[in-house]
Amino acid sequence: MNDDELMAQVRDAFEILDPVPADVLAAARASIAWRTPSAALAELALDRGGRAAAGVRGGAGRTLTFACPDRTVEIEVTRDGRHREITGRLVPPAAALVQVRHRDLTAGALTARAEPGGLFCLPRVPSGLVSLVFRLDGGASVVTSWVRL
Repeated sequence: MNDDELMAQVRDAFEILDPVPADVLAAARASIAWRTPSAALAELALDRGGRAAAGVRGGAGRTLTFACPDRTVEIEVTRDGRHREITGRLVPPAAALVQVRHRDLTAGALTARAEPGGLFCLPRVPSGLVSLVFRLDGGASVVTSWVRL
């Protein structure tokens, strides 16, 4: 048995014993398809807040902050059954088109406008892995890292 054959057997064993979850594979494929090379990446800097008890409508909000060198995105996520509502703001304030990226949504299916003060609201966001894209009116773009909501 050579090295290639051994590695193939190891790979097969991992696929059987510890397969990659389907939603993780779907999100990985989607992130490549939806990449925006010129956009600034806003990484998750803070994640705090409650998780509602199972079956509770609404519940405690979750606050997330994403940061990149020139901009911060602050959002609050509240539960509404299987969906989430995202309210947030851009700092410094700017008008922008806001787009939700999610494996179950086609590109541009769920969008909102951030007003000149930077405030925005996205209702009925599906639960799961989500990333937000901000296309600022000045031409720049900001993309948040993926996070499970």
